[in-house]
Amino acid sequence: MSLSKTQRQHRIGQLLTSHAVQSQVQLVELLADVEDIVATQATVSRDLDEMGAVKVRVAGGQSIYAVPEHPADQFAPQNHLRRLMGEWVVEANRSGDLVVLRTPPGSAHVVASALDRSGVENVVGTVAGDDTLLVIASERQGETVLRHLEDLAGLL
Repeated sequence: MSLSKTQRQHRIGQLLTSHAVQSQVQLVELLADVEDIVATQATVSRDLDEMGAVKVRVAGGQSIYAVPEHPADQFAPQNHLRRLMGEWVVEANRSGDLVVLRTPPGSAHVVASALDRSGVENVVGTVAGDDTLLVIASERQGETVLRHLEDLAGLL
């Protein structure tokens, strides 16, 4: 399967959460076996570095890869949000002050996290599922937020 770098790194993050990955070779094998993704050890090494992955010691003394959570107050720049929205958001709708964004399966939390950290005006917060995220707009700002998010995603 051929994925974008962002998609591959997302899958790597999922694998690191669900498996105790001790080596890059093991991660290459998991990508192939579990995700049907062919990647070289060099590519995986670059991905881990870009993702900020670190080796941590767990119970039993083994070291595994982990990706630290981004602090909630870490700012996501507007160009980063535009890139993510353009790559992941496939549909946007609104009901009052609630905006619903659709993404490919397993991607909603990526967009929600970026929105939460971006400081988009009139966005109170987000709730993410697997392929759907709910964006809560300030009172009577749903239409404004929808149009802004559609613009960021290239849906207009």
